[in-house]
Order: sequence, then C-alpha cells, then structure tokens
Amino acid sequence: MDDLLSVPQPKKRLGDGKVALVFIAPILLGFAVFYLYPTIRGVWWSFCDYSLTSQGPPQFVGLANYAHVIHDSAFWRSIGITLEYVVINIGSQTVLALTLAALMHRLTRSVVLRTTLLVPWLVPNVTVGLMWFWILDTSVGIVNRMMRDMGMNPVGFFANPSYVMPTISLINTWAYVGYTALLFYAGMLQIPADIYESAAIDGASEWRMFTRITMPLLKPVLALVLVVSLIGSFQIFDTVAATTRGDPAGASSVIYFYIYKTAFQYFKMGYASTMAVLLILVLGSLTFIQLRLLRASESQLA
Repeated sequence: MDDLLSVPQPKKRLGDGKVALVFIAPILLGFAVFYLYPTIRGVWWSFCDYSLTSQGPPQFVGLANYAHVIHDSAFWRSIGITLEYVVINIGSQTVLALTLAALMHRLTRSVVLRTTLLVPWLVPNVTVGLMWFWILDTSVGIVNRMMRDMGMNPVGFFANPSYVMPTISLINTWAYVGYTALLFYAGMLQIPADIYESAAIDGASEWRMFTRITMPLLKPVLALVLVVSLIGSFQIFDTVAATTRGDPAGASSVIYFYIYKTAFQYFKMGYASTMAVLLILVLGSLTFIQLRLLRASESQLA
C-alpha cells in the first residue's frame, strides 16, 4: 500500500490561459508599441505646447489647447465638411449596398458576381482617387468630353467648391459599396429560407418581405456596417490628399487633413494631438449612440 502511495504524480499541464497568452504575446507587444504608447503620448501632447521645430521638450499648458479648439473656426469648418462627406457617403453606400445584396439574395448567388463587386474595394484608395481625378478632369477627363459631345458644358467636379465633396463621397461609395453589399448579403444568408416561403404562400410581395422580414432580421449586421462606416468615413484622408489636398478654397479640407496639416506643415504637434483626442471622443460618443438606437445586440432570429 505504501508503494502505491509513493508513485510520483504526473506534472500539471500548462493552463489554457497561459498557452493562449504565449501565442498572443507578439500581438500584445505590437499593440503596445504601435497603438497604446502612441495614444498615451498623443493624449499627453494634447495638454502641451509642442512643436516639431522646437528644441526643448513639450511644455505643459493644461487645457489651453482645448480652449483654442473651441474658438478655431477652421476646425469647425473641417468638422462640417467631414459631416457632409459622412452623410453622403454612408447614405448612398448603405442604400446601394442593401439593393445589391437583396438582388443577389433573391435572384442570383453567382460567385463571379460577388468577386467582381469586391474588386474596387481591393484597389488602394490613392489609386482610386487618382483614377477618378483623371476620369473627371475638366479638360481631358472622359466624362467631361462625353458631356461636350452631347452639347453640355463641362463640370469642374474637383474645381467647384459646391461639387468637390459630393464627388469625393461618391467616389468612395463606388470603392466600398461592393464590400458593404457582401456584408449585407452574408447577413441575409443567415435568415431561414422557410420564413420567405411562408410569406410568399401568404401572398407577400418582394418589397413587403424585404421591409417586414429582411430588414428587421438584418439589424445586427446593419448596426455593425453603420458603425464601421461611420468611423471609416470620419477617417477620410487619402482620397483628399491624392486629389484636391483640401482645395478649392479649403472646400475639401476634412478633419483628418486639417489635423495632418497642423502637425506636419505648421508643426503644431500639441494642437494637432488635441484635435485628434477630441475626434476620438466624438466618434466614441456617436458609436455608443448608434449602437443604443439600433440595439445591435438584439436579434429577432432568436
């Protein structure tokens, strides 16, 4: 009996949590170096008077930068221009993507069609901006040449302050609508087919099934797409930088481009950090409100 009790016990296995920590350690390190540390440093700089051309360290000024932002007309103008872009881009992209997704769901499930829709999303935004900048050019652009051939006056899509932001908004709608449509399409595939069959037997039209079945059951996916689109739309920068660089007359100076100019053209890194922090707070608040209004965690499929 004593010999049985003296048998050595097997070593304990390394816990699953510790194994998981080993695997995610490189990602956590990258997150800390490239995201967490710059964020903390940016928040600190937002309370400082700091210029890239200064020799000394950042000088703490408290809330002076935040008080300056409140009275900065250029900042509020950039916010207004960005909001114009957000409304046009999200509105047109959501409507077109829902239409495409519903057509694919009800009429065809072609893999070739889905692949084709994804192609514009795979093209870099700078390339998309330059391509459309050439297509819509007032002098040599193919669109304006066709308008001249039809007896119409050419339109300065990027030169007219009234047209520049709707033009940039629709360009990015073209680039992202296919990807957004596939997200909606994936959500529609999760809706049981027998619900549509029952509705069809009861004589429901396609429009009624879309409004009464598809849209309510698609709410979690819709909330996800709207939140991601909202955050992405406020981050518009590359298309503007590749085409207008904030012109004409500042009509396309979105908030990200204004922050970029403040930091790397005027070298006011502290003030640029202040605007970036405020933008994070605004986006966080809008995201929270959006999720609460859409009740993203609730699904009627349960």
